[in-house]
Amino acid sequence: MFEKVLIANRGEIALRVLRACRELGIRTVAVHSTADAEAKYVKLADESVCIGPPASQSSYLNIPAIISAAEVTDAQAIHPGYGFLSENADFAERVEKSGFVFIGPKAETIRLMGDKVSAKSAMKEAGVPCVPGSEGALPEDPQQIVKIAREIGYPVIIKAAGGGGGRGMRVVHTEAALLNAVTMTRSEAQAAFGNPMVYMEKFLENPRHIEIQVLADNYRNAVWLSERDCSTQRRHQKVIEEAPAPGLHRRTIARIGERCAEACRRIGYRGAGTFEFLYENGEFYFIEMNTRVQVEHPVTELVTGIDIVSAQIRIAAGEKLWFRQRDVEIRGHAIECRICAEDPFKFTPSPGKIVNWHPPGGPGIRVDSHVYSGYTVPPHYDSMIAKLISYGETRDQAIRRMRIALSEMMVEGIKTNIPLHQDLLLDQNFIDGGASIHYLEEKLAAREEASRK
Repeated sequence: MFEKVLIANRGEIALRVLRACRELGIRTVAVHSTADAEAKYVKLADESVCIGPPASQSSYLNIPAIISAAEVTDAQAIHPGYGFLSENADFAERVEKSGFVFIGPKAETIRLMGDKVSAKSAMKEAGVPCVPGSEGALPEDPQQIVKIAREIGYPVIIKAAGGGGGRGMRVVHTEAALLNAVTMTRSEAQAAFGNPMVYMEKFLENPRHIEIQVLADNYRNAVWLSERDCSTQRRHQKVIEEAPAPGLHRRTIARIGERCAEACRRIGYRGAGTFEFLYENGEFYFIEMNTRVQVEHPVTELVTGIDIVSAQIRIAAGEKLWFRQRDVEIRGHAIECRICAEDPFKFTPSPGKIVNWHPPGGPGIRVDSHVYSGYTVPPHYDSMIAKLISYGETRDQAIRRMRIALSEMMVEGIKTNIPLHQDLLLDQNFIDGGASIHYLEEKLAAREEASRK
């Protein structure tokens, strides 16, 4: 096992990794920008190193600074968390070449799955079902592009091969709009990801977003750990996640889960990862793989009893998976609400000082957060300040516990999206389960329209 791990991230995930390290008896190094000097995880870490000013490009995305911090503190491994450099193959490569262990997949695996075209090809070879679409990147010939779209059938969606997080995609409903959409998406892809390649897929009208959590070691052992429903989204950003997905048959999930595990064995995957699917009319369609720990991993931890972050570290240290697929049991139900420093319905950021912070408690309640009374939420980063997770023996109990927890949660001094979550937890469509990825945006649009009248 490692003696010292550097945590190349901030916020709640930095604290989550720190806690996992402490449980494993590992000393920790927290890197931070000047804006995060007073963060809780910086104070709790065994050592801390300031790596730059507030701007992410000069600190949390500054690869030389992070490598230097690992060198001066004699760290043995680097955990990237999520976001920032967590899916940057060049960073993973630099970490390994500098003599440290990257707590995540190999660089070549990150590259394979980071390019949506190569990822889709790899999944097809492994028998994972994919959305009908173009075979690889779209050609330059306009007539060929039109032909591909006609074969797929409208509506279609144009996606950047190097995209992610809801960026670099455009829905096309008519042939007249097709070529212009391809040109615009290529330009955006080049500007945002440095890769102009785009591909085309069938646009599913009302799918759900279902994802499968996997763990794999260095010895081609792989397991899948339940599924999550992440369909409550706004602008492709998740708002509420839950496990298991309501209304899906366990045998259906087991079939797709085993295909994901087999795909991990085929590509030599290492560590924690997530296969993301669109689900419609009883069919799963692979869209991408996240080669890191997910924001929503706690709901899977609660229903399986498996510590995913600890597993990442143990696998990176060379341990074999200590359990098999038949040992994974799904018990109860878990729901996660992302608590953000923003207006609950206008979604404008609300940075500033938290005057009073009182997290909820009680049976089945978990709060993952780095904030405290007197903490100042900086304006430079993502607005999420906490993850509120409820667990129950049934989905109904998890919902009731979440309602109570939201009513108890006190965050004074800034605005948060707690009122939005309270509204959703009382929404009949959410209570029934199985709403599509478009439901929240449709609900918000209807609310805005009603407010104008």
